[in-house]
Amino acid sequence: MLNPFSHFVRTLACLRPAARPLSIDAAKTLVQAFIFCRLDYCNSLMSGMADCLVRKVQSVQNAAARLVSGAGRRDQITLVLRELHWLPVHQRIHFILGCLMHKSLSGQDSQYLADDVQLVADSGRRLLRSASDRTCVVPRIHNSFGDRSFSAAGPRVWNTLPQELPTGHKLRTV
Repeated sequence: MLNPFSHFVRTLACLRPAARPLSIDAAKTLVQAFIFCRLDYCNSLMSGMADCLVRKVQSVQNAAARLVSGAGRRDQITLVLRELHWLPVHQRIHFILGCLMHKSLSGQDSQYLADDVQLVADSGRRLLRSASDRTCVVPRIHNSFGDRSFSAAGPRVWNTLPQELPTGHKLRTV
């Protein structure tokens, strides 16, 4: 079986000579264009991934951070990620799902994503106390792959966010 993470390792190896003479901002843009666009693709499917796979994705992000910052293999990677303003993979997954949920609930995102989410207040069921909150209906899914779809993972992440977050602000693209 082909290792899906070998693509990232090969891409980082190809980017290394090109990124060395660049500034940190230019190298960051290069890595975001070639690495993070693929890591963020189908992000909701990564929300329920096994920890061993999340660690592999985190190691790809760590290698990209070392490439951009010029940090050594033994340098503390948490400080490098913080300096670059990059979230760890697990938090990045939740952040992007939360942003997509906010955009789809406020009408800023594609209609097909907005069709997959529904507020409890708009569900047409009996009136609940939680109807005044901005909680979403989490559909029942009977397998683990469907549980990681946007229509299930997005509302689950959205419902864990604190209610005090402002809901009327527009978000920039992620």
